[in-house]
This record gives sequence, structure tokens and C-alpha cells, in this order.
Amino acid sequence: MAKRTQKTAPDKVVGWREWIAIPEFGIDFVKAKVDTGARSSALHAFEIRRFERDGQPWVRFKVHPVQRNTKETVRCEAPIHDERTVRSSVGHEQKRIVIRPEIELLGERYAIDLTLTNRDAMGFRMLLGREATRGRFLVDPGRSYLAGRPDVKK
Repeated sequence: MAKRTQKTAPDKVVGWREWIAIPEFGIDFVKAKVDTGARSSALHAFEIRRFERDGQPWVRFKVHPVQRNTKETVRCEAPIHDERTVRSSVGHEQKRIVIRPEIELLGERYAIDLTLTNRDAMGFRMLLGREATRGRFLVDPGRSYLAGRPDVKK
């Protein structure tokens, strides 16, 4: 008979929507939907442009971190980590650039794979998928903003 090992569940709980910081871009908080139905995470970005730095592929893009506020714009640059084809919830496929910034949530700072896409039509500037929460947090779909706004120490 095979021996079963029980994994311990994380003791930190987040709600279905949370404030997330992306310190390396100077984004102190962005409203994110925590979506266990989505595998990957996505950030609303526009004017996405590739370039090379020291022979390596990089991307330059802009972000409106505050919902329904197009006046506040953050200009960002990051090394390109990967490129992936992502299928939306309605079945459309899109090739996306993947970056790997550190985010901060519930006092934890860790790197995640983050795809760049225009999320103008979506209700949240960021989507945090299950790859970014697996093994770190439990998600309570009946609660919101359990982490509060991040207290970013630069």
C-alpha cells in the first residue's frame, strides 16, 4: 500500500480581489483580481515595445495603475523572461510577452511570471492567476482586500 503524504495548506488567506505592489516599477498598489481559474497572471499594459539592452531582449511599456484613471501613467522597462500563447476565458488566443518582476502581497515579496496585455475592457488592472498563489496563499472567494494596501519599503 502506498504511503500518503499530506501537504500542509498555507496559513495566509487572500480575498478574490487584493491590492498588490510592484516595487521595481514604482507601483505602490494596483487592484488585482485573484483568479484561481486563470493559470497565468496578467498586467494591463499599453505602448508595449521591444528593445535590446546589452544584447538581451527587453520590453518598454506603460501602465495606468489606478482603475478609471488614465492621467496617472507609469513608464516601465523589464527584461523579457518568455513569450507565451495565452487563451482567454472566451477562447481567444494571444501571444504575450512575459516578464518576471517581484510583487508584494501580505508582506511577502516574490517574483512571478506576469504577462503584458491590454486589459482596458476588464474590471481590474491586474489578474493574479493560480501559478502566483499556489503554495503561498489560500483564496477566500467570499472576501476582499484582506491584505490591505501594501506598505512598500523601497
